[in-house]
Amino acid sequence: MSLQSLALIENWPVPTAAAGVVRADGTVLGTHGPAGHRFPLASVTKPLAAYAALVAYEEGAVELDEPAGPPGSTVRHLLAHTSGLAFDEHRVMAPPGERRLYSNAGFEQLGDHIAKATDIPFAEYLRQAVLAPLGMTATSLEGSPAKDGVSTVEDLLRFAAEVQAPRLLDPRTVAEAMSTQYPGTKGVLPGYGHQNPNDWGLGFEIRDGKSPHWTGGSSSPRTFGHFGQSGTFLWIDPDAGLAAVALTDRAFGPWATEAWPAFTDAVLASARG
Repeated sequence: MSLQSLALIENWPVPTAAAGVVRADGTVLGTHGPAGHRFPLASVTKPLAAYAALVAYEEGAVELDEPAGPPGSTVRHLLAHTSGLAFDEHRVMAPPGERRLYSNAGFEQLGDHIAKATDIPFAEYLRQAVLAPLGMTATSLEGSPAKDGVSTVEDLLRFAAEVQAPRLLDPRTVAEAMSTQYPGTKGVLPGYGHQNPNDWGLGFEIRDGKSPHWTGGSSSPRTFGHFGQSGTFLWIDPDAGLAAVALTDRAFGPWATEAWPAFTDAVLASARG
C-alpha cells in the first residue's frame, strides 16, 4: 500500500502522532511517526482489558453469563456496556440489558471481578494473559481497566494482528466478541451522540450503520474497534483484512471527527489499490 495515506497524520493539529496498518496475516504494511513512543490510550485500553477477560473465560476462571457488577448484571453485560451502570460512577442508571450505557465503572467492576476470580491483580493478569504472550513489552495498565493503559503503535499492531488471526483465543470466542450483543439496544456513543441502535460486541464497538462515526465512509459495517478520549483509535475491518492504529497526544475533539474518517478512507483505498 502507499504510505502516503499514513503520512496524513502530519496534517493533524496534534503535537505528536504515530500510526500503522497491519494485515490479517500479521504483515505490517507500514508505520508513520514515532511507532515506539508510549502514548496514554484512554478508552483504547478497553479492548485489551476485554481480551484478557475472554482469556479468563476460556481458562474457566469466569463464565460470560455469571453474575458480575450490579444486581442482575453479568460479565457479558459489563463487556457490552449494558450493565446499567453510569458512565464514571458506580451507581445504577437502568436495569441490565435495557440500554447501552457506555460505562468506565462497568469495566472497573469487570477488572475487580476477574481479579477476585483469578486471585491475580487485573493489571498483572492482563500482562500475563495478553501482553507478554504477544510481546507487547511497551504496554502497561497503570490504573483503571477502562482507561489507564499506555502503549505504542508497534505493540497495538501486534494486538490487532492477534485479533484478526487469534492464537491466544479460540476464533469462535473472537467472533462472538465482534458480534452484536443485545441487538437493537440504543444509547449514546461518546462524542457522537445518540445512536439507535448503538451496536456493541464484547469490549469492541461495532460500526454497523452508525452515522456519524469515527471510522470511514468506506469502512465495512463489520468494522469494530475503539477510540479514546486521548486522541487514539484502533479499528479492524474484517472485510478489508486490515487493521489500523493511530495514537496522538491531543484530546479527542472536533479535529478528530474531521481527520479520522478521511484518514481511514485513504488507508482503505490505498490497501485496495
